[in-house]
Amino acid sequence: MFIDLRSDTVTKPTQAMKEAMFMAEVGDDVFGDDPTVIALEEKSAAMFGMEAALFCASGTMTNQLAIRVHTSPGSEVICDKLSHIYLYEGGGVALNSFSSVKLLDGDKGRINAQQVKDAINNPEDIHLPVTRLVSLENTMNKGGGCYYKLSEIEAIREVCQEHQFPLHLDGARLFNALVETNESALQYGQLFDSISICLSKGLGCPVGSLLLGKKDFIKKARRFRKVMGGGWRQAGFLAAAGIYALDNHINRLKEDHARARQIGKMLETLPFVEEIFPIDTNIVIFRLPESILATEFVAKAKEQNIACVTFGKHLVRFVTHLDFTDTQLEAFEGAIKKVVF
Repeated sequence: MFIDLRSDTVTKPTQAMKEAMFMAEVGDDVFGDDPTVIALEEKSAAMFGMEAALFCASGTMTNQLAIRVHTSPGSEVICDKLSHIYLYEGGGVALNSFSSVKLLDGDKGRINAQQVKDAINNPEDIHLPVTRLVSLENTMNKGGGCYYKLSEIEAIREVCQEHQFPLHLDGARLFNALVETNESALQYGQLFDSISICLSKGLGCPVGSLLLGKKDFIKKARRFRKVMGGGWRQAGFLAAAGIYALDNHINRLKEDHARARQIGKMLETLPFVEEIFPIDTNIVIFRLPESILATEFVAKAKEQNIACVTFGKHLVRFVTHLDFTDTQLEAFEGAIKKVVF
């Protein structure tokens, strides 16, 4: 049995999702007349109490569009040093927005209000880029799927309002946080100027992310999406998957979290596991001893039909998801014990 725990992006549409896609009414999204895309955008915006939304191909695109609209050339974005927008988006902040980043050293990727306040540049100092944006990530991928407390975000929001620049959320796995905290999407919509949510991770869609914000903001983002080559035509087939996922796949994320914690318990019994990051959601990161490289572990795990990824020289990541079942979890327990150094 092949067990793919590389990412929650590896999921395939369920039969019910495929049926929804097949039956979708479509138009031409570039002309703005695809009814299913419109329905998805309106549905997601309403969930967060925001004015509008834009359906895009990926979370990288939605993040980069947000940064492009919020900033101007020569400005600066404050984020944690582990942020996806910095590490995994191809240098897009510089390439797309001609802006720099100020990297903060947070708690497993979570920064706080005082750090943000201390990082703001003096706008009168011509030697420094002008601080234009703060970007948070929730849940935090490199932090092992940890999440913010709402009070921490509220404090950061106050700093942003005081200095009159926007707050963006890379919420690729935001729903994983929401099912754990029992906080609402509406609460997040009140705190952020823009939010990116991914449909193709925990929610199990084949493709797609959404950017949420005010109408004028989304209008500008739509123009930049076109410039990036992101305009698509009969996208309603994909949007239908998003609508199905928002209706049916949010609450079940708790199942992924439970299985991730079970993996953590299994790893505790293995002699080569030095440390396991706290498991808050669906991401499991563990540390190997200095004598074992993460690449070596990944290769040995592959021999046992377990797919995972390196997350540092001695760090390995597993991610549970919609297609990782209890049967696979049981098989994983037997297979991981056969990985020997």
